[in-house]
Amino acid sequence: MVEVPVPREKWSGKIGAVKLGASSAEGGSRQAVEVGGAAGMPFLSYEGLGKRQLLAGEIVDDPSLLTEMATRAFGDAVSDPAEWARKWVQDFHADLICIKLRSTNPEGMNSSSEDAAQTVVRVLKAVSVPVIVYGCGQEEKDARTMGAVSNACAGERLLLGQAEEAAYKTISAAAMANHHALVAFSNLDINLAKQMNILLADFGVKLDNVVMDPLMAGLGMGLEYSYSVNERIRIAALMGDRMLQAPMLCDITSSWEAREATEENVQWGEAEERGTWWEATTGLAALMSGADLLVVRSPRSMAVLREAIDGLRGGQ
Repeated sequence: MVEVPVPREKWSGKIGAVKLGASSAEGGSRQAVEVGGAAGMPFLSYEGLGKRQLLAGEIVDDPSLLTEMATRAFGDAVSDPAEWARKWVQDFHADLICIKLRSTNPEGMNSSSEDAAQTVVRVLKAVSVPVIVYGCGQEEKDARTMGAVSNACAGERLLLGQAEEAAYKTISAAAMANHHALVAFSNLDINLAKQMNILLADFGVKLDNVVMDPLMAGLGMGLEYSYSVNERIRIAALMGDRMLQAPMLCDITSSWEAREATEENVQWGEAEERGTWWEATTGLAALMSGADLLVVRSPRSMAVLREAIDGLRGGQ
């Protein structure tokens, strides 16, 4: 019998671990988790698995913006962010909650930053898991909103999104003021991802407070390119590039925006089933490319991804 040696890579670098959430002893009110910590490529146990990959359930304070079939399992809970969050955790076992404050959009409902902050407070009271907070995508409004959220939720160690190359100072200051973590966003470019982390470091943000979002394109919308960018980021980090040694977040909810995912077409099969697997397939690709944390819209997709993580980690 011939023994075949395991082809181990000897990496000089390691992905840092970022803590999200804070216990009562730390000034918060929830169970903290850690993301990152891998010492090798995804799911290669003989190189170093790191912390378990985590799944965050998406809630949006303006559910009219979402595809109904993706949130059908939540019923009337989608009209109340706190109840929606509670259902994600109690019924579908989400590791984290990701709330998107889309109602603050000046071109939409234009809710106040203070009201949005109180929505986040209600979500925090409803669940005991860590919370990720995004704004509406409008730079000036998001700056005010994240400042209000940071102050209203001081001590809870939120993950605030997102810092971009053209707009990072205000949100960085808000995160540092109350010891929250920060999402560093870059648009499908390893050099931009590194530059974003360098800018944050120069501003005073410590890397153990940063989670990278290199933008995960959905299936049919550039997934292959996203995969290659994510993988290059992970390899560069393991080879010793300190400024890329941050955990990676991938928001896979955009996969529901693909026409092929949800368009009613008899020849394509049932739309909700197709959309579920469209999101799950995007998530599987993100995990294999190096993602440590996924934001997921459908609980059915989350179940598929959780089973995959269990299996790929050997039951861990």
